[in-house]
Amino acid sequence: MTMLASEPCGPLKGIRIIDLTSVVMGPFATQILADLGADVIKVESPAGDTTRNMGYRQHKGMGANFLHLNRNKRSVVLDLKTTEGREACLALAKTADVFLYNVRPQAMGRLGLSYEAVKAVNPAIVYVGAYGFGNEGPYAGRPAYDDLIQGMTGIPSLYSEQTGLPPRYVPLTMADRIVGLQVGIAILAGVLESRQSGQGQSIEVPMFETMAQFVLNDHFGGATFDPPKGEMGYSRLLVEPRKPYQAADGYVCVIVHTDGHWQRFLDLVGRPDLLVPGSVFESVESRARHVNQVYGFLADMILGNTVAYWVETLSAADIPVAPLNQVEDLLEDPHLQAMGQIVKMVHPTEGHLRTVAPVGNYSRTPPGIYRHAPNLGEHTEEILREAGFLPESGLPCEK
Repeated sequence: MTMLASEPCGPLKGIRIIDLTSVVMGPFATQILADLGADVIKVESPAGDTTRNMGYRQHKGMGANFLHLNRNKRSVVLDLKTTEGREACLALAKTADVFLYNVRPQAMGRLGLSYEAVKAVNPAIVYVGAYGFGNEGPYAGRPAYDDLIQGMTGIPSLYSEQTGLPPRYVPLTMADRIVGLQVGIAILAGVLESRQSGQGQSIEVPMFETMAQFVLNDHFGGATFDPPKGEMGYSRLLVEPRKPYQAADGYVCVIVHTDGHWQRFLDLVGRPDLLVPGSVFESVESRARHVNQVYGFLADMILGNTVAYWVETLSAADIPVAPLNQVEDLLEDPHLQAMGQIVKMVHPTEGHLRTVAPVGNYSRTPPGIYRHAPNLGEHTEEILREAGFLPESGLPCEK
């Protein structure tokens, strides 16, 4: 059982973030920053973050996804549609380095929490908006969810092009989490600059533009050049044989990439004769031009032996190989176990839990888990007292 740290000691200790976001993208960003020691104050409506009641749960308001995304945070309940709620939120912003939201800027303006309003109480604030589309473009203000952004950036179409099957979304909240990482980077960049200059700024992190960059960096292809020198797409990623290879008793993941890899692999399968001048296997350039043929050959060879054989034999030959895991296998993976990545803890209301440890080893300021995911409004009175906005002001406080 993992013991919670008594207090944060990570490298972001001393940074305070007022987090108005919900669902996945924003909370994922601030969960990482909280693991690294930032004081994240999660501002929730009286109804709470919608993920509180999604998926498996033991008690209302404490769903599994919420528990993972919101550890190391404190929860304060504010009704931002009321004068008292807005004033309390501005009082919190006055104490903070970062103010993060994920609704449309126009909605923040209607709440009286525009950049100008927040800047008026804290000129050094880093005011970060994370939402679907840049506010200066024709898509500004449109609703955006992970599935929509995956679709708009062509990810399901890439899947269809590779497999010949109908388009499908990646079975992860991939856009939310990739954009969440970009949100975390933007926050850190903004805080660093603000502490150097003494001035804050407004930062926009749009989902569509972020994911378009992510996809195009792989698939610009011939359109990199003007005029284009060929079609778009990274051929190695798009060929149908690029997938886990079927062995005699299961599936195995293999990358035979360098000239050395291919020389050793062809020796192992008794075909060194294929690595000759003029062969499709001769060089990385030739293999790239004939990637379908090369991967098809690899698939045929793998089919002739078991997963255990290939893992042992290719590992001994220093050729990259791994068995195909099921998601459930990660819970007992020996490397993750040795690195302490799957941790157990006791939540005060939800009992025994498993979660993933913060990633990375820091020699002096390690990240950690020092606070359980909060119940709705668990820290309202504590936080408002810290901000000098006392319960006696008339604002109801939730314990």
